[in-house]
Amino acid sequence: MTATLAQIRLKRAYDPPQKEDGARVLVDRLWPRGLTKEAVRVATWLRGLSPSNELRKWFHAHFEQCREFRRKYLLELQSPAAAQDLEKLHELRSANRTVTLVFASKQLECNNASVLKEFVERKWRTGGKAAPKKARPNRIITSS
Repeated sequence: MTATLAQIRLKRAYDPPQKEDGARVLVDRLWPRGLTKEAVRVATWLRGLSPSNELRKWFHAHFEQCREFRRKYLLELQSPAAAQDLEKLHELRSANRTVTLVFASKQLECNNASVLKEFVERKWRTGGKAAPKKARPNRIITSS
């Protein structure tokens, strides 16, 4: 019998916690403005999985550049600094049916939690190899 992998969900910190959220993990560098610990109700806060302050500030000023944010953030997630918190997230995933990545951003489609979810799902599906897809160089086709 094989173990079932935990479902990864995303949820804004400003949305009320629900039982179905399972283990709630805050993945932002800063605590959500105006919320108490009781309101957010997270199992843990993994700051090491949030974008660096520099990247967070850059993205706040350049929301339209989602692809570039994603590229830069994926590189940060592969750094040794993120490894310890990735391991903690993996342990939570192993011990729970559902893990909900909690974030504060108003950007629902492109935010650090959505990129992190994609990253860890690919990492766990491929047995730990989660390098971002590299762009293929353009081929030059010449006619003879």
